[in-house]
Amino acid sequence: MRKTLHKWHAYGALLALIPMLLISLTGSILVFKAEIDNLLMPEKLQVNVAKTADRLPLDTLIDSVKNAHPNFEVGTWEIFDDKQRSDAAYIIQHKSSDWFKVYVNQYTGDLLSKPVGLNSDFTDWLLDLHFTLLMHNAGIIIGFVVACILLFLALSGLIIYRKFWQRFLTLRWQGAKRILFSDMHKMVGIVASPILLILSITGGYWNAAELLHENTEHAHDQIPTQVAPRYDKQLSIQHLHDKAKTLISEFTPTYLVLPYEDEMQITFFGDVPTFNPLNSEYASTITFDSQTGEWVHQQDVRDNTTGAVIIDSFRKLHFGDFAGLLSKLVWSTLGLSPLLLGFTGCYLFYKTRRMKTQSKHNRRKLHSSNAQISG
Repeated sequence: MRKTLHKWHAYGALLALIPMLLISLTGSILVFKAEIDNLLMPEKLQVNVAKTADRLPLDTLIDSVKNAHPNFEVGTWEIFDDKQRSDAAYIIQHKSSDWFKVYVNQYTGDLLSKPVGLNSDFTDWLLDLHFTLLMHNAGIIIGFVVACILLFLALSGLIIYRKFWQRFLTLRWQGAKRILFSDMHKMVGIVASPILLILSITGGYWNAAELLHENTEHAHDQIPTQVAPRYDKQLSIQHLHDKAKTLISEFTPTYLVLPYEDEMQITFFGDVPTFNPLNSEYASTITFDSQTGEWVHQQDVRDNTTGAVIIDSFRKLHFGDFAGLLSKLVWSTLGLSPLLLGFTGCYLFYKTRRMKTQSKHNRRKLHSSNAQISG
């Protein structure tokens, strides 16, 4: 059984090697997406205003985007109020399904960039490469398969090397290269396996969820013909924002979704203080009717089911930002482990195959010599 599992472990790794290495490398970089963005695009992301500065009303900010870009409608909006990071408005071009992003100074109303494609910025392009391999739905399918294989590799590795503690910290430097690489493969694999299990489960879930969403909700969609807001223009989005803060105790809105498809409503995602470090900043939601502004639904993560809380935790578990810089460093470092595991694993696979071939050749040669002597 162990021998068969070892064989499937090797074949699975070889099958998924290239996309897995690409996903691993990009994922480790994306752990520091916010820091990289601030370094590369300070003029777009940094506002650096006084601590006493107040945000302008969302209605004013939305109007500023609309006035500057009349051929677009606002679809969603990232909300920040830390006096440092700018807001980001996600806008849809009229009579199309093309989305763009524009950065906005939420304290002055100034637009800090022109509309750019969702994958135009370096880290956004890197995120697309990580999630879809730049192959759209086909890449998402490949990513899901790779996540399943990575899950199998992590589990099978734990089973194969279940007695790892006997030589866990042993690296036989004086031995043959094959022995050293075997020790390294086991050590790194065991250390990284908990993180790899988390990444494979969370990543695989998001791939599956995206495929299900695309195939059920958008399978027969026509190109949108939106040329005006899909909500009553008399509604004050800022009023709904302020109302949302009163409906859920200590609710801080972080993301606004305006109706950009038929039958959508106005929804605020937000953060609430909890004792769970894995709750995301989008864990709670409040929804209002897009025509009347009446309350429709709310979801407080503190009252959610265990399943909903676990799924929400996938965001922080996948990106490793639940414990600040420390968890990011751990996730980024161990997220690179498939590169070392792939290199050492390929070497061990090659050496094992070569040794088996050489052994078979020696047996044939010996058999031939014995036959000649007998003859």
